[in-house]
Amino acid sequence: MATARQGTQPDDRRHVLVAGVGNVLRGDDGFGIAVVQQLAQRSDLPSTVKVVEVGIGGISLVQELLDGYDVLLIVDALDRGGAPGAIYLLEPQVPDLTQWPFEQRQDFLADMHMTTPSRALILARALGVLPPTVYLLGCQPTTCDDLVIGLSEPVERAVAPCVERLLSEIHRLARVPAYDH
Repeated sequence: MATARQGTQPDDRRHVLVAGVGNVLRGDDGFGIAVVQQLAQRSDLPSTVKVVEVGIGGISLVQELLDGYDVLLIVDALDRGGAPGAIYLLEPQVPDLTQWPFEQRQDFLADMHMTTPSRALILARALGVLPPTVYLLGCQPTTCDDLVIGLSEPVERAVAPCVERLLSEIHRLARVPAYDH
């Protein structure tokens, strides 16, 4: 059964958080932000979907997850060695922090100011707020190292198809299968 977020009534749809990650001052690293900005303008989003920009502050992603979601879709620049503008949909494996040796856990928790999406997911799992379904929709960047405002041409061309792919995934994932009732 889908879980209801605080202050809402239960319904037959899953609650989905779509989080745009990235730094708009680093060229193609702003891909996730560009996508969620366009997605948020769409009128065909289900009412159980929340779209947020988390920028480079992974802790804000964890804070958003405290509201309770069934599905998390992260949108980010993702270097997989492919052609610039290539889109990837991945299901990340999130390590269990409680299984790490004590010293490794201490090191992990000591430096949370530069929380990457992977670190935010590990922390969310440790806190018990990581949704059971997590996907990463990424785009192969041209470059994310230079101080540049704006996306490269191949990554800019990938924004609209990525928004459409996200909408398709949202509509598929927001439905609760009959056996979940």
